[in-house]
Amino acid sequence: MQQLQIPPLAEGEVYVGAIGDKNGDFHHVILLPSDNDGATFEAQLEWAKNIGGDLPNRIEQAMLFANFRDQFQKDAYWSNTPDTDPGYSGWAWFQHFLNGNQFISPKYHELRARAVRRLPI
Repeated sequence: MQQLQIPPLAEGEVYVGAIGDKNGDFHHVILLPSDNDGATFEAQLEWAKNIGGDLPNRIEQAMLFANFRDQFQKDAYWSNTPDTDPGYSGWAWFQHFLNGNQFISPKYHELRARAVRRLPI
């Protein structure tokens, strides 16, 4: 069995792991060093993009809580995942790094953010 090669990391980055999606595509997840104070969902997506990343999806956030919660304040952090229920079109998912719960919140609420970058395997 071939061993997974960890990609090179920039200073302050943390290798989170490899993850697959429902299509069978795999990628590395790398946590970027910046932590952004509270802002709306759209503002946090733009912030992450501006520093060369994206907000983590819900599965990545669960991995981050399970293995790297010491990298986060005990607060709520936006994911990149809007709610798909038509009744909640203005809402998005977040991960709380105090207790590990994931909830939805109106996108105008100001929550923290932490960006990741993804590299295909």
